[in-house]
Amino acid sequence: MTALLGSATSAYTWVVEVGGAFAGCVALRPADDARWLEHFYLSPQVQGSGIGTAVLRELLRRCDRDGTLVRLNVLRGSPARRLYERHGFTLVAEEPVDVFMVRAPLPPLSTYR
Repeated sequence: MTALLGSATSAYTWVVEVGGAFAGCVALRPADDARWLEHFYLSPQVQGSGIGTAVLRELLRRCDRDGTLVRLNVLRGSPARRLYERHGFTLVAEEPVDVFMVRAPLPPLSTYR
């Protein structure tokens, strides 16, 4: 975990807590044309509980508000790929180890009366 935290810029990294206990972390690093979703890890005890979905929704909501594209890479065969696809990420490229994905920002919801 120390190596992970050392490789992530703290200004763009969040610790995920559940019930006051460490449950994971995630980074949303700015780049030239997008933000990179990186280091999204959840402890096995909270995986499948909806915590990852809630965290991802909040990060994507912020990017949508700012009109920002989001990029990520996920290991081939990782179940996390399904989570990302459910949230609008699409395939950019597949390599022997990694799958690269992107999500365009959603337009703001209009209010019609």
